[in-house]
Amino acid sequence: MDRRQFLHGATAGALATSVTGGVAPAQAAPRKALMKVGTQHSDDDNVLRIISAFGVNNICSERISNKLDEKWSVESLTKLRERVESHGMKLDMIQLPLSSGGIARPDTPSVMTAGPTRDKDIDDMCQMIRNTAKAGIPAMKYNMNIVGIPRTERTKGRGSAMYSTFDYAKINKDLPYTDAGKVTAEMSWERITYFLKRVVPVAEEYKMKLACHPHDPAFPMDVGYRGVIRVLGNVDGLKRFVSINESKYHGLNFCQGTVCEMLKDPGKEVFDVIRYFGTRGKIFNVHFRNIKGGFLNFQEVFPDNGDVDFIKAMRVYKEVGYDGMMMPDHVPQIPGDQGGAQAFAYAFGYINALIQLVNQES
Repeated sequence: MDRRQFLHGATAGALATSVTGGVAPAQAAPRKALMKVGTQHSDDDNVLRIISAFGVNNICSERISNKLDEKWSVESLTKLRERVESHGMKLDMIQLPLSSGGIARPDTPSVMTAGPTRDKDIDDMCQMIRNTAKAGIPAMKYNMNIVGIPRTERTKGRGSAMYSTFDYAKINKDLPYTDAGKVTAEMSWERITYFLKRVVPVAEEYKMKLACHPHDPAFPMDVGYRGVIRVLGNVDGLKRFVSINESKYHGLNFCQGTVCEMLKDPGKEVFDVIRYFGTRGKIFNVHFRNIKGGFLNFQEVFPDNGDVDFIKAMRVYKEVGYDGMMMPDHVPQIPGDQGGAQAFAYAFGYINALIQLVNQES
C-alpha cells in the first residue's frame, strides 16, 4: 500500500467510526441510588452513637407524647432535631400518636373508633403537624390500627434464631371484640377518609409528608379479626387509600414485609407492587424486611433468608427513584441478643451493602 492509499483508508475508517458512534462506545455512568439506611430505634444519645458507626445517618424518632403537650412544642421538637444532628445524623421523620399497637392504650386518639373526642384529637394532630414542620422535620408516620399486630407462636429459624410467625390456622378466632366493637369495611373507610380530609390539607400547607403503615397482618376480608375488617391489609385497599387524596404529601410507610404478607407469591408479586406505588411517588418510607411464606402463613426472617430477592427489590426502588429511608424491622430473636441489637446491626450492614451494590450499576 502506497502513502496515498494508506491516507485514504485511514480517513474512510475515521469517518465510519464517527458516523456509527465507534466500535466500543463508552458505558453510561451508573445512576446514583437515592435511598439511605434508616432506623426507627430510640433517639437516645447512646443508641445514636452506636448506630451512626454502622453508617446509619437517617432516623425516625418515636419518643413523642400521645397528647399535645410540651414535647410537641416547636422548641422541644427543634431541640430534638438538633440533638440528632449533633451525631452527624438527620431526623427525617417522627410518629404521630397513632401507633401499631392500635387502641390498647387509653390515651390513643379516637380516630379509628370515632369516639366523642375524635374532632379534638384530629385538631391536636393537625397542630402536631404544624409544629413538626416549623421545627424542620419533613415527614411523619402513623398507623390506622385497632387490633395491633397479631402473631402466633414463634418458630425455629436459621441456627439458633427464632422467627416471629403468623399461622391463620392457629390464631385464636374466639377472642372478644375490642372496645371499638364491630367495625365493618364501610365504617373503616369512613373513619379513614374523615381523618385524611382534615389532616392532608394541613400537611400540604406545611409541606409535611404523612406516611401510613399498612395493616399487619392481612386477614380474610369477609372475616377480619376481633370484629374488625382490616381494609389496609390488601393491595387494593392500599391503592384506594392513596387515591382518597392525590396530594404528594399523602402516602405510605411502605412496609415491604407487611405487603408481602398480603400476597400469595410475594417472591414474584411484590416487585410490581413497589413499582405501582413508587412510580406514583407514594412511598415515603420503607420497612425493608423479608418473609418466608405469604398470605395467612409466614415467618419474619433475616434479609437474606426469605422468599424475596432483596437485591432485585433494591434495584426496583432505585428504578422508581425512591429517595427515602430503608429500615430494618421485626428482626429475628437470637439468644442473648438483648433488644435485637445484633440482629439489627446485621440488617444495617446488609442494607448498606445492597445500596452500595446498586449504586455501581448503570
